[in-house]
Amino acid sequence: MGISHYIKDIGRGARGARAVTRVQAQDLLGQVLDGQVTDLEIGAFCIAMRIKGESADEMGGFLDALHARSRKFAASTRPTVVLPSYNGARRLPVLTPLLALLLAREGLPVLLHGMRTEARRVLASDVLEALGIPATHAPQDASVELPAIAAGTIAHIATGELQPGLARLLAVREVIGLRNPGHSAAKLYIPCAGPSVLVTSYTHPEYASMLQECLQAQGASALLSRGLEGEVVADPRRSPRYDGFVHGAHRVLQEQQPGTASEVAGLPEAIDVATTADYTRRVLAGELPVPEAIAQQVAFILQIVQALEAAPESTPRRPASDGVQP
Repeated sequence: MGISHYIKDIGRGARGARAVTRVQAQDLLGQVLDGQVTDLEIGAFCIAMRIKGESADEMGGFLDALHARSRKFAASTRPTVVLPSYNGARRLPVLTPLLALLLAREGLPVLLHGMRTEARRVLASDVLEALGIPATHAPQDASVELPAIAAGTIAHIATGELQPGLARLLAVREVIGLRNPGHSAAKLYIPCAGPSVLVTSYTHPEYASMLQECLQAQGASALLSRGLEGEVVADPRRSPRYDGFVHGAHRVLQEQQPGTASEVAGLPEAIDVATTADYTRRVLAGELPVPEAIAQQVAFILQIVQALEAAPESTPRRPASDGVQP
C-alpha cells in the first residue's frame, strides 16, 4: 500500500501543501502504526507534517487510528483523569507527579502515560518511582484488557506497552531532531474505557485553536492550557488561560492572567529526581504550600469531573456556544 500518495499532498511546502481528509489521515497513521511503511516514508511524513502543521480533521483521523489500535484500561468507578507526560523537566522541576497525587487525593483514578523523547530531561515517571509508585505493566496477552484504576490511585505506564507503533513514531525525534504528529496525538491520547477527563496542553500558541477544534469534534471532556516545558501541569509561576470541555462543549474557564511570580515558596532550584520527589512529599505533607497555580488547575479539573458526572454519557453533545454546565 504505502503512503507516498499522501506525502504528495502534504509534502508540497508551507504554501502548496494540502491537508488530507480525516479518513485518509486514519489510513495514513494506521499504516505507520502497523509498521507497513518504510523508514524513508516515515521520515518524509514527519518532515512534511512538521512544515505543514496538522489540521483538526487530520488530528481526528490520527486519533481514530491510534485509539483503534490501543490497549486500554477498563472503566473505573469515577472518570479517569488522563495526564500525558512526554517532555519532563529541563529548567524547572517536573511537577506532573504532584498534580497526579493531588488529584488522587481528591478520590480520582489518575492515568499518566509517556516515554522519554529527549535524552537529558527528568521524567515524571522517574519521580513517581522515587515516591514509591511503581510503573504499571501490560499483560503479555494483548487481548487482555488492563484492569480499572482504583479511585484515589495512580497508574503510570510507558507508551510502548499501550501502543508500540506510537512509541516507534515518537522515537523518530531522536533521529531527525524534530517533533512529529505523534507528539500532538500523544497529548490527546486517552487509553482507557469509560468516562475520562484529559488534561492537555500546548507550548506554541498557534496549536491552541487546532486543539480546541479537535477536542470539540471528538466530544472530549478535557482541560486545555499552556503547559510547563511541554508538560501538562501548570507553570507554578503563572496563571494561564484555561479552556474546559465536557462532551465537547467548550467554555473559557479563565483568561490568561498577567504577570510572572518572581519565586514560588519552597520550589527547589535543582530538578533532579531525588530533589523533586522530596519537594513533592513535603507539599503533600503540608510542610510546603501547594503552588497556587497548580491548586487552581486541580480546581478546574474537579469542576470538569463534576460536570461530567452530572451529565449522562448518552446526553447529546451541545454546540460549543452552549458552554460547560458545571
